[in-house]
Amino acid sequence: MNSHEKMLGILDLFDSGEDAVAVTFDEMHERLGYTRSTLYRYLKTLTDAGLLTSLPSVGYMLGPRIVELDYKIRTGDVLIRAARPVMEELASQFRGIALLCRRYRFDVLCVHQESGTDTIHSNYERGRRRSLLHGAASLGILAYLPDHQLRKFYGLVPEQFAAAGLGTTLKEVKTALREHRQRGWVSTTGDVTPGVTGVAAPVSTAALKFSAA
Repeated sequence: MNSHEKMLGILDLFDSGEDAVAVTFDEMHERLGYTRSTLYRYLKTLTDAGLLTSLPSVGYMLGPRIVELDYKIRTGDVLIRAARPVMEELASQFRGIALLCRRYRFDVLCVHQESGTDTIHSNYERGRRRSLLHGAASLGILAYLPDHQLRKFYGLVPEQFAAAGLGTTLKEVKTALREHRQRGWVSTTGDVTPGVTGVAAPVSTAALKFSAA
């Protein structure tokens, strides 16, 4: 990795789980293996940019610039702005929870949520990731994964594809995903939350170009 990749790699330390809130300098030094002088230099750059902040006796945490950028995404993202009215209508009409999800690497990330009921609670809130192999939203996205990326993903975790009931070979997986594409929507029950049924349909971002201005 070059120096920029190494510096940005520090941010990945906060992506290792729900409890990765603060990381001390010594923990970073041990886990990354950078020299202390190099790590200090990287941390100063990230802190000056507002991407990290530090508290005595606590360590380094994600900084205020992250919060600012999140606000800009929530208020300015073309996909969220286009989807919000439809999601509000769906959540109200069916008294459920509408989720807007996007693929992030080989996971699915919730980017917006609208709730029309207090009887169902979803812990799959904005900013939370889950497997690309479980849940209606995940399978709806997986069905349209480009062939070369599907091959790579399957090669990494073939046993997880089998456990998800998608097939024990790449050919079987492609057949199962083709059926989802032909149907145009995906439905699962209890795959993520016991007793809860999820229904998902893919959205093409190409159709949103008109509203980008």
